Amino acid sequence: MSGIIPKREAKGTDFCGAGGNIYIIRSDLGCYMKTSDLNNGSDISIFSLHPACQNGDHYIGDWAGYFYIIKGNNYRRVKNLTTDSDAEVHSLHPNCQGGDHYLSANVQFFPLGKFYIIFQEKGTYRATTNMNTDSDAEEHNLHPDCRNGLYYWSMTIPQMIMSLLSFLKPVSEWGVEFCSSTDLSKDKFFGVYSVHPDVLNFLPGGLSVTKGPSFGTWENIKTISNDSDTPVTWTKKINKKVGWNKEKMTQITHNWKISASVSIGTGALAKLITNLQFSFSAEYGGSHVSTENESSNEMTEEEEQLSFELKPKESVYLWQYRMGLGEEPVLFCRDLKITNDPNPPTEVPLPPAQS
Repeated sequence: MSGIIPKREAKGTDFCGAGGNIYIIRSDLGCYMKTSDLNNGSDISIFSLHPACQNGDHYIGDWAGYFYIIKGNNYRRVKNLTTDSDAEVHSLHPNCQGGDHYLSANVQFFPLGKFYIIFQEKGTYRATTNMNTDSDAEEHNLHPDCRNGLYYWSMTIPQMIMSLLSFLKPVSEWGVEFCSSTDLSKDKFFGVYSVHPDVLNFLPGGLSVTKGPSFGTWENIKTISNDSDTPVTWTKKINKKVGWNKEKMTQITHNWKISASVSIGTGALAKLITNLQFSFSAEYGGSHVSTENESSNEMTEEEEQLSFELKPKESVYLWQYRMGLGEEPVLFCRDLKITNDPNPPTEVPLPPAQS
């Protein structure tokens, strides 16, 4: 299976819109993506996420270029997610607490704009001009077609002098799509669009859509047989691949412009995204294993000296565990397993990922 991990299961991950750009926050990566077009994957840049701006429950971008990070019953307003500049902390009004999704939007002929708080289970949303005071509040029913979004955000369209309210749909036969609407209480869709693969690669679970679900398998790298009627001692050096396939991994970030503020390089970021993909459950195209203790180096050929005694007519099989996405192996694990069985081992040698 493959799928994008919904917001409720990915703390510190969210979409928000500010100005003419869309921001995708990944606290688990310590960075965020900025793009002007999810459909075309235009102007993709990656920036570091300031520690004070990480691990929020929700993220909002507003019409004035500010960002809001909600944690519990408070929110932090900043001008820049990388520098945490002009930070202020305020409490959420009780009526504005406990939402499943938060976004803000310019409203035509209403200069202040509004914040939208979505309560998916109730099928309602609340609109207010101030989350601290709950000013000018209104409550509306969500249209049924607007209730199943994985993430919600808004984007200001200068030509319209207002914002489009958008949400990411679950993966379907058409892939990953998002809808844009001018009114979440009605089925007034401005359009339905596909998400560009360069954007999908940044989303939790996205690699399962662009590359295919992850897999782990034992590969037979050597078979040794003693066809004689006497025992023999077999001593030889064998070659094995160890580490990450850098060429395959860097394809993930090929069209991203990575800011100097991001402390890790392109290759390390690609490995981290892949490591996390392996750790996800099968529902989201992962294998639920931790690869953190495996070699983090670029794939190389290594020699290993082996010596053991073979009984008459005996065969032994050398196995190496490999992890991959789709049909491409990308990680060659260091440890080997030697068996007398021509069938591959069934156990998984990697520790389970932490839930």
